[in-house]
Amino acid sequence: MIKKLIFLLAFFAFSNAFSQSSSDLGDDKYRPNMGQSGKDVIWIPTGNELVNKMLKIANVGPSDLLYDLGAGDGKIAIAAARDFGARAVGIEFNPDMAALGQRNAERAGVANKVKIIQGDIFKEDFSKATVITLYLLPELNQQLRPTILKMKPGTRVVSHAFDMGDWQPDAEIDSPAKGYFWIVPANVSGEWALDSFDSKSSTILNLSQKFQYVGGNLTLGKKTQPILNADLKGDRLQFSYIDDMNNLRTVRLSFNGSNIKGEENSNYMIREFSGFKR
Repeated sequence: MIKKLIFLLAFFAFSNAFSQSSSDLGDDKYRPNMGQSGKDVIWIPTGNELVNKMLKIANVGPSDLLYDLGAGDGKIAIAAARDFGARAVGIEFNPDMAALGQRNAERAGVANKVKIIQGDIFKEDFSKATVITLYLLPELNQQLRPTILKMKPGTRVVSHAFDMGDWQPDAEIDSPAKGYFWIVPANVSGEWALDSFDSKSSTILNLSQKFQYVGGNLTLGKKTQPILNADLKGDRLQFSYIDDMNNLRTVRLSFNGSNIKGEENSNYMIREFSGFKR
């Protein structure tokens, strides 16, 4: 009950974001009530303007498979297909609501791209998603976080109203309501040997990591220096270092499990190399 009261308070705090009127809710087979109880939360639909901003910040497009966790009447999944060309799956615990969502997809003309299923978000497999959307309580986000962080690096995640604890967002939405955006980072921590990075000496890259934030050292022969301006986006890491001539060099790495490919901007030329985790 306390959880649902917290969620209801959040609804009133963000009431200016909701543009779905009571006449838009349901059909002749099922008509849900705003604020009705669900498995873990109460049902409050995300406003149309915020839905659009959530899908835009995640750069949703025709190549995406979006999963909406706690799909309600299907509006986010439908918008992803209708307005952005994506395929979408909504997971909704309430069977009547899930059926309504599928009928809404049919009425919107996107039933070929949208599937609203009845299921539990903690039991259903959404590992193939390229984009995840959710509007859940903070503790539910925290419960889902380990699963999300194990997904393919580069998976995009957008949450209405609630964050993921100490996993800081990559970007935020401030209006008409709060939203948070993350890109699932690759696991890049550890010691990496970079082949053919330097013809004169061996090269070792040591990385430490907390979510998408990365630091570390680059060792060229006997010289070790901190990497600069590290920026991790999914499975791609960019950083800079100072070479022997005191020039700033930029390195871009792409991670694939225990292997990496990279390129370095050197004297107006791009030099490619590879590496592996030691």
